[in-house]
Amino acid sequence: MDVTRLKDSWKKVAAYGDEVPLFFYSTLFLTHPETRRLFPVSMSAQRDRLVAALGRIVSDVDRVDELLPFLQQLGRDHRKFAVVAEHYPAVGQALLHTLSHFLGPEWTPDLAEDWEEAYGLVAKVMTEAADEAAATTPPWWDARVVWHERRTADIAALRVQPEYQLDYTPGQSVAVESRLRPNVWRYFTPANAPRRNGTVDLHVRLVGGGPVSTALVQGVAAGDTLRLGAPVGDRLTPSSGRDVLMVAGGTGLAPFKAVLESMRAQAAEGGPRRRAHLFVGAPYARDHYDYPALHEMAGQCPWLTVVPCVSREPARPGAEAGDAVDVALRYGPWSQEDVYVCGSPEMVDGSLKRLAEAGIPAERIRYEDFDTTSTSGGNP
Repeated sequence: MDVTRLKDSWKKVAAYGDEVPLFFYSTLFLTHPETRRLFPVSMSAQRDRLVAALGRIVSDVDRVDELLPFLQQLGRDHRKFAVVAEHYPAVGQALLHTLSHFLGPEWTPDLAEDWEEAYGLVAKVMTEAADEAAATTPPWWDARVVWHERRTADIAALRVQPEYQLDYTPGQSVAVESRLRPNVWRYFTPANAPRRNGTVDLHVRLVGGGPVSTALVQGVAAGDTLRLGAPVGDRLTPSSGRDVLMVAGGTGLAPFKAVLESMRAQAAEGGPRRRAHLFVGAPYARDHYDYPALHEMAGQCPWLTVVPCVSREPARPGAEAGDAVDVALRYGPWSQEDVYVCGSPEMVDGSLKRLAEAGIPAERIRYEDFDTTSTSGGNP
C-alpha cells in the first residue's frame, strides 16, 4: 500500500467538496437500496460527517496506533445504526466508484488496489470491534423518560430509566435517539454519577436547526421512550488524582456535575479529597438552570467551590461578571490543577485559546470532541 499515493488521491477528491458525499450516497442507495433505512431522512449533516471521517482515516493511515482506537470505536458505535458485516462490501463498492468518478484517468489499477487494501483493513477492524462489543453489550438501550422539566426557554432536564443496566464512567457521553427523529443520534453526557436504580439525567439545550435537541426539549414527555448508545469518551473523566478546575458553558455543566457526584461519594467513603473549582458560564443569571442543585452540593462539600458567571449583565450577589474562563483566570494561577472545559464548540475553542494565552500547558487541559466519532451521529 502506497500511503503517499492514498493521501494525494484523497486530497484531490476532497477538493470537490459536497459533490463527493452526494455522489457516494447516491451510488450506495441506488446500488444497495436496503442501506437507505440505516440513515436519517435528511442527509445534509450526514454528508459532512462522511468526509470528516474519511479524512481522519486517510490522514492517519500511516499512524496505526492513533488510527486503530478511532476505527474500533467507529465499529462499535455503528452497531446502534443496525449496521452489520454484510453492509461493509456495499459501502466499499460505493466508495471505490466515487473515487474512480472524481479521479478520472488518475484512477489507475495500482491506486485502486491501494484503496481496496486500505478499505479492507478498515472494514476488518470495525467489524471485529463490533463483534467483540456484541458479546457483552446490546447495540442500544431503550430508556423510558421518567420525568421532563423545562428549566429555561431553551433548556430541559430529563431523567430516563434504561431497560438494562447502562454502565458508564462519570464524564463519558452517550448517543441519544428519539423516535421523533429516527436514525438521528446526538451525544449527551449524563449529569449524574451512576445510581443503584440505573436512572440517568440528561441536560439538553435546544440548538437552532438541531433535530434531536429540538425533539428532546420541545417534543418528548414523561412516558416516551428514547434509545441510548454505548458510553464513549474518556477526556472528561479525571484520573490523575490532582485538584481540578472545571470551566462549563451552559449544559456543558452536565459531565462536571456527574464527576463531582463521584468525587463526593469517594470522599464520603474515606477516599482522597481533591479540591475542585467549578466556574459555570451563562449569558444571564436566569440561565443558570441547575444552580439550586450546585449550591446544595457546594454546601455539602467543603472541598468544592462553585462560581456562577454571567457574560451579558453586571455582577450580582452570587454571580461574577464575565465569561467563565476569564473569571476562572482571575481566580488563578492554576499552576497545579488539571483543567477541564465543556460547552458549545465556540465556548470550548475560546476557552482553550484563553487558557493557552494564560500559560497553562496543553497537556493539563482536557476537553471532549465527538465531531468525527461517528459518520451517523455527533453533537447537537
